[in-house]
Amino acid sequence: MPMPDKNQPVLDFLATRRSHSPKVLVPPVPSRAEVEALLGYAARSPDHGALVPWRFVVIEGGAMARLADLAEARGQALGKDAETVAKGRGQFDRGHLAVVVVERPVPSEKVPPREQTLSAGAVCLSLVNAALAAGWGAGWVTGWISFDRGFVEQGFGLAPEEEVAGIVHIGSFVSPPAERPRPDVPALITWLPA
Repeated sequence: MPMPDKNQPVLDFLATRRSHSPKVLVPPVPSRAEVEALLGYAARSPDHGALVPWRFVVIEGGAMARLADLAEARGQALGKDAETVAKGRGQFDRGHLAVVVVERPVPSEKVPPREQTLSAGAVCLSLVNAALAAGWGAGWVTGWISFDRGFVEQGFGLAPEEEVAGIVHIGSFVSPPAERPRPDVPALITWLPA
C-alpha cells in the first residue's frame, strides 16, 4: 500500500501555529467577504450527523462599544469586583472584530449533546487556524461574560438553550506572539497492548 501524500506546508503551519492575545490585535481587520470565507473554512469542522449545532455572531466596530458598556453594567449589577468588571469590558474596549461561536444544541437520538459541544469547540479552533493561515492574528477567549445569561442573551441575542463556545478575535498584529512551553506529548500517550 502506498504511503499517503504529505501536505508539508500544512504540517509546518500546525507545528508552529500560535494564537494571539486579543489585547495585541489592531486594525485593519478582515472585510466582511474575508470573514465569510474564514467562517466557511471553520464550518468544515467535524459535525457528527451534519446537525450544524452552532452558529456565528460577528461583532464589528460600533457593536464593540455597546458590548463594553453592557459588560460593565452587568458586572456591576452582579456585584463583581472592579478588576473583574474591567476584564469583561476590556475585551470589547480593545476589540475591533470578533466572531462569537454559539453552540445551539439540536435534538438527536444519534448525536448526544457532548458531541455537539465538541463540534462547536472544533469550529472555534478551525476559525482561529483559518485566520492564522490567512495571515491574520487571532485568539479564542471566553471570560465571565461568556457564561452570564443576562449578558449573552442581551448582548449576543442568544436563545435560552444556546451557549457561547468561544469568542474569536481577529485582526492585524505588529509582532508575532512569543512561543510558550508546550506539553511533553510522549508523557501523555498510553499505548494499549494487543
